[in-house]
Amino acid sequence: MQGLYSPIRDGIARDARLVHYREMKPPESLSHLVHCYWELKTESRLEQDFELHAVPDACVNILFNELEPEVAGVTALRTTFEVLNLGREFHYVGIQFLPGVWRGNRQEIFDSYVGEAYRGSLPLIEVNRKLIGLDFRARERVMSRFVEELVSLDCVVPNPLTEKILRNIQDIQDVRNMAEAAGLSPRQLQRTLKRTTNFTPHDLLKVLRLQQSFKRHYLDFYSDQAHYIHSFRKITGYTPEKFKKKFDV
Repeated sequence: MQGLYSPIRDGIARDARLVHYREMKPPESLSHLVHCYWELKTESRLEQDFELHAVPDACVNILFNELEPEVAGVTALRTTFEVLNLGREFHYVGIQFLPGVWRGNRQEIFDSYVGEAYRGSLPLIEVNRKLIGLDFRARERVMSRFVEELVSLDCVVPNPLTEKILRNIQDIQDVRNMAEAAGLSPRQLQRTLKRTTNFTPHDLLKVLRLQQSFKRHYLDFYSDQAHYIHSFRKITGYTPEKFKKKFDV
């Protein structure tokens, strides 16, 4: 699915000059599962707390706190934004999976700030200890090996349904179109999508359309400007104009 879907990064205010974000693509062998590996950190201690404006993208992330090795977690948002106060000094790295491929324990998924030691069943703390002190390229190799381990545990698997949806997203205007693109009845789509992604078709469509509107003209995905602005504000908390003015996207 690599290339079919490229979500925007979460909102980093344009004036946050000491906050650094970067991404690295996974190896080709994992590109149907992983969108990117990422890093978010402060270059030096900030004068005030930094707030990350997280935007829904239908992806699941695994997050590692490089300043506190025991702090890690699995994160994902539903259909609305979340403002995360990361404090004045932080260093995170993570894995962003493509929509629909995560099959791990959904009870472990956070939709808010991850600030406590990980207590789940995955070896996140062990992996984080391997990551600390490495440069970004070396971290990519460690995270790729971990993704391969997750595949062997059936925590991450290809999702033909979401792949079909993403391949045809430009032609999908409603749930009926989505079902046709997937080759399923609306009821089959509802059941299969909920089971494999925990999204209803309507909610997934809202998130994907919002993400695609950053890459193409909004009228490719919305009936008119009023519909676009209303949906954008409901999901992100901002109008499109104010969001793009405030955040570096």
